[in-house]
Amino acid sequence: MRHTISRYWVFNTTVATVFFVAMVASWQVNAVEGGSGFYLLGGKGSLAGVLAPAGTFYSLDSYFYSGDTSANQVLPTLGGELEVGLDADVIVALPSVLRVTDLEVFNGRLAFGAVVPVLNQDVSVDLTLDIDGEVIGGSESDKDTQMGDPVLLAILGWNEGNLHTTLNMMLNVPVGDYEEGDLINGGFNRWGLDTTVAFTYMDPDTGLELTVAPGITLNGKNRDTDYRSGDEFHIEFAAMQHLSEKYAIGLAGYHYEQIDNDSGSAQDGYKGRVSAIGPAGNFNFKLGNVPVYGKAKYLYETNVRNRMEGSAVYLSFSITL
Repeated sequence: MRHTISRYWVFNTTVATVFFVAMVASWQVNAVEGGSGFYLLGGKGSLAGVLAPAGTFYSLDSYFYSGDTSANQVLPTLGGELEVGLDADVIVALPSVLRVTDLEVFNGRLAFGAVVPVLNQDVSVDLTLDIDGEVIGGSESDKDTQMGDPVLLAILGWNEGNLHTTLNMMLNVPVGDYEEGDLINGGFNRWGLDTTVAFTYMDPDTGLELTVAPGITLNGKNRDTDYRSGDEFHIEFAAMQHLSEKYAIGLAGYHYEQIDNDSGSAQDGYKGRVSAIGPAGNFNFKLGNVPVYGKAKYLYETNVRNRMEGSAVYLSFSITL
């Protein structure tokens, strides 16, 4: 009788705290806190090594992502096993302004700008707790639109013949919407610095373009949670055939790998990895008398470890102000 009472006390306590457990466990499903870094994978791609001529440019990039992941954890305190599933649908609007100057630094032209993301996220967490063969479950979901952390940009660009090169620096400023313990946060509550070098080989005679862009993201600590996300390596590529000045088609993709573990309050030895590939296209048109430069791509993820697995669609439109 005492064993039965004790067991039901454990069950009732667990039911009362099941959403808290789900919240904590959901962060352990994905490496890097919150499951993603401020560098948007797939954001470079075609012509990333080409710096536009001097002028001011306004861009609106849109990112649509749907993915899921799951993990099992043993809970010694309760003598059971917790299975957690995480599903997310994310829409991100990335309005940006870039000023390209004629000022030369290290023989390269200087550009600078800023991006202020707006995110709409629909996230759900499901869990099943198995204690001595008796199973209970719970779930939590949230949907919200929030401001993300603004990102400051600085770019240097060079070109020599058919080879174009850019050095891209991005600084994540942690002032976006964030509340410790919330299932959804627009901001990361941590500083971040990304350095990416992009090389584009463009043959104007054949229309062949090859782009590769390796980079490193350095993450600061979230002081509210004492969680430091590991530093990250990413490399993006695109192989495009330019059919005319208006159209190009090809393939794009990326590979991502953490180069050191999450630390602080993070689970030891936790590193993420993912690769993606898919079709891409460039297109130019006029809206009245205003030239519009557009890009689109679909990327399917594979080779996943300690991250969400899904697919993403990117749309990008840019005009000269």
